[in-house]
This record gives sequence, structure tokens and C-alpha cells, in this order.
Amino acid sequence: MMKKPALLFLSLVAMAAICSVGWAQRAEYPITVITPGKGPYTFPPGYQTPWDKIEIMVTAKMSPNLFVLHGSEGLDPAHPEASGGRAMVLFGPDGVLMVDTENRQVAEKTLKAIRSFTDAPIKVLVNTHIHGDHTGANAFFAKQGALIYSQENLRNEMLRPPRRASGQPAPAPDMAAVPVGIYNYNPAAPGQPAITFEMNGETVDFIPMMPSHTAGDTIVRFRKANVIYIEDFYRNFGYPFADQANGGSIRGMLDAVDLFEKVAGPNTTLIPGHGTLVKKNDLLAYRAMLVDILAKVTTLRNQGKTLKEVLAANLTAPYDKTTQGDTQQSKDRFITEVYDEVKDFPPVVDGKRTMPAHP
Repeated sequence: MMKKPALLFLSLVAMAAICSVGWAQRAEYPITVITPGKGPYTFPPGYQTPWDKIEIMVTAKMSPNLFVLHGSEGLDPAHPEASGGRAMVLFGPDGVLMVDTENRQVAEKTLKAIRSFTDAPIKVLVNTHIHGDHTGANAFFAKQGALIYSQENLRNEMLRPPRRASGQPAPAPDMAAVPVGIYNYNPAAPGQPAITFEMNGETVDFIPMMPSHTAGDTIVRFRKANVIYIEDFYRNFGYPFADQANGGSIRGMLDAVDLFEKVAGPNTTLIPGHGTLVKKNDLLAYRAMLVDILAKVTTLRNQGKTLKEVLAANLTAPYDKTTQGDTQQSKDRFITEVYDEVKDFPPVVDGKRTMPAHP
């Protein structure tokens, strides 16, 4: 007959083994399933995105029930490394919580990808910003049962879309696509969650951001997985893009980067809408580039240099070799944004700016 001390010892060993297995399971995440492409990519004149060829796939697993979805590489010229913006899915017995919805044209494929790993009802959807590669399938998923959340600025942008380039009024918004769960950024408490969900064993924070990529940005934190979806104020494929017409700004993106000292830990995985997954220390080089380019463009513009002359100065040269997806269009857009921002920058009115036109 085994003595009690021996039994106790074996019990402790067994418990330690179980705990070590548990920690090993946790340590394996995140799992990269499909890496985004690196390029370079070229598309012939007149190329149109073949939406029928684009697939939506699970590209990363952040925990046993938190997956990342993204599209095919090399087919979408707007996002050649992986079509559309990343979407995220938290799933389990409480239903599905989605972050963003991908493009409208691939809505059925996005749902098919979700149904490859869960049959749970789709209940909650949060939009991180207005762009169509993140909100395009809103109406489709609302009809699946999702209640849509966003910043009020994003809702207003959907309700009052800008006129078309031809000057014709934009079509009336599809009300099924418009968020109904509304919150606002509080400048007195940056980083404070506006809404928190307890779902499927996870704690999920919707954190409204200062105007940065757009005027209606939200980041989404999954506390137990130690993951934050950081949308598009940061990207490491191509140069930064502040949608200034929709209230974004380069300086706002700097503020967004700085906020991560507060909301993220050193090992928190940050998931941008485009590019590769990063940690908060990886944001520092991006921040330094923004500060450097702002200073250089400010100096040139104060000297009376025209936009054409500033573009010709090739200010991004020190960063070109380390910037994946570097194209002339990406560089010129970035420098033009900085040029417009350092002088005569229009104020935000109802979430938008009337930006200067360039020939």
C-alpha cells in the first residue's frame, strides 16, 4: 500500500505536468498559418481586381478561439500583399464576435471561412474605421445577426458619404450596414475602453482612438490572448496613410503610437490591418520615421519649396530599403500628406476635412 507522502508527491507531479501542458499550449500562440506576401507586385494598365479569384483564409491563430482572416496575395492592387484588411473572429458558445468584415465583393467567402471553424451565430461586429476593405460586408453580416458597433464619427461618415468625383451625389447608405452601437473618443481619458464584452472566455475592449488614420478609429484589445487589433494607423507594407479627408492626420498617428505605451505590454501582439504582426517596440522605428519626415518637410516648406520640389527631394530614401511594398505612389502620397499638414491644414468639421486639391 502506497504511503500518503508518496501519494502526495505523485499528485503534485501530475499537477505540475498538467500545468506545464497548459502553459505549452498557451506558449504556442500566435500561430502564423499564411504569411502576407512581400512582393514586389506589378499590375498592367487597366487591371481590375478579379474578385472571383480572391479567397479569404485563416492566416493566423491568436488563441484556440481567436482567429485572423485575410485575403489572397498578388490580386488586389490596393492591397497586393493580402487582399483587403484583416478581419478577426472570436468564437465559442456565446457566439461570434467579429472585428471588421472585409470587402463587400467577398462577403460570402468571408462567411465560408468562418464556417470552416465554427457554426456559432454571429452576434457582435465592431468596425475599426470607415474604409471599404474593413466595412464593405457590414450589411451582409448584419443580416447574419451581427449588431454593429463603432465610433460615432464612423457612423456619421456612413450616413453622409462624400459626393462622387463626378460631382454626383453618392447613393443613399444601406442602413443595414450602418453601426447602431455608438461610442466616442474621450480626450480626457485616452486608452479607456468605451465598451467591454465578456465572451467565450475572453475579455474584449473596444477602445476609441483619437483622430489618426481616420476620425473614427477604434482598436480592439483581447486581454487574455494579449492581442490588440490596431487597424491602419500603423502599417509596415508601403508608407503611412493618414486619410486626412476623413479626419486623419500624421500627427494623430504619432499620438496613436504613443498611446501604446499605456495600452500594450512588451509581449502584446499587435495586429495591423496590413503588413506583418508586431510588438509595441516595433512601432518606435515607424514613429521615428514620421517625426523625421515631418521635420524635413516643414523645413523645406518654410523655405518656400513647392510640393513638386519637396517630392523631388526624395526624403524617404533612407527608409526605402526597409519598407516592404515601397512604390512611388505610396511615397508620393505620404509626402503630399505631410506637406499639406505642415501648413494651412483645414480643421475637422463633422469628422471630415476639405483637403486642398493638387494638379
